[in-house]
Amino acid sequence: MNLREATKSQVFLRDAVKGSLDSTVAELMELCNWRSLVPDNGTVVIKPNLCTAVPDRIEMSNTDRELTAAVCKVLLTKTRNIYLGESDGLRYTAHEAFEASGFVAMARELGVTLVDFSESALSPVPVAPAGKVELPRLLLSADLFITLPVLKTHSLTYFTGTLKNQWGCVPQYNRILMHKYLDQMLVSLHRVLKPAITIMDGIVGMEGRGPVNGRPRRLDVLLASRDGVALDATAMRLVGLEPRRARHIELAARAGLGRIEPDEIVVDGDWQRHVTQFEPAVLDWAQAAMNYMSRYKWFVKCALEKDYVFYPVRALVQVLRQIGIVSGG
Repeated sequence: MNLREATKSQVFLRDAVKGSLDSTVAELMELCNWRSLVPDNGTVVIKPNLCTAVPDRIEMSNTDRELTAAVCKVLLTKTRNIYLGESDGLRYTAHEAFEASGFVAMARELGVTLVDFSESALSPVPVAPAGKVELPRLLLSADLFITLPVLKTHSLTYFTGTLKNQWGCVPQYNRILMHKYLDQMLVSLHRVLKPAITIMDGIVGMEGRGPVNGRPRRLDVLLASRDGVALDATAMRLVGLEPRRARHIELAARAGLGRIEPDEIVVDGDWQRHVTQFEPAVLDWAQAAMNYMSRYKWFVKCALEKDYVFYPVRALVQVLRQIGIVSGG
């Protein structure tokens, strides 16, 4: 059934206090009626957002390890077939991101499995407008897919949350080549992968030049929903961003994949306690130029993948930003 034909979407908002994450996550999972989605010993795939392996960027960029562990503990009461998945990035592997973020020790302690999607068995799936895209079979066959994004701004998509987190389900390490299709592909991936539950990590979010190079903002909040579009729209309003400026969220709402209007969403939680204002990301001309050039394999291969080219150019651009030569237009 089209979500517009059903009742209003619910988004649950709760304080995220480190000492009580287990009980808070358990409450959110129950509110999302998770038990009805997982058969006994069913297969569950969890997608955290692990977009960096650089230690001093992890807290504000990557999904909190304790939050992820709390989700696993709830699921372990019904199944042991739990997989945490991430794909390789352009400058790091999923294994490096798992290790740097403390997921290796956590997974070993809980008895759950870490999966590098870039090394897993794949199946071609139509993902408009890119055509056939190889996606992990584990994801496609799972009984339940849970996504755990971080609440962040994004210089290309304005906001990164539920839908954007699924970009990391595409196992191609140089998926930046498909950025020209980014907004439309995020909608198609949401339709194909069907994440049934989102729990958004707003413990430490990011404003400004996200999803990695912005500034940390401690919010100490978690948001959860069965409707990822509604959750993204609600999280954006919580930090003073306009949901329709994120084109992928607007397109997903138009396609009937979730709700975006505030009168179609019921928020359960202390809104006034957490409402704030984020500095939005600015797409300056240097970032826009790099994004445009990233559609060309030779540029990605010879520039972005080469540390001796990428890092000096990045350092120069950072200096130009500081003195005001590079700015948003």
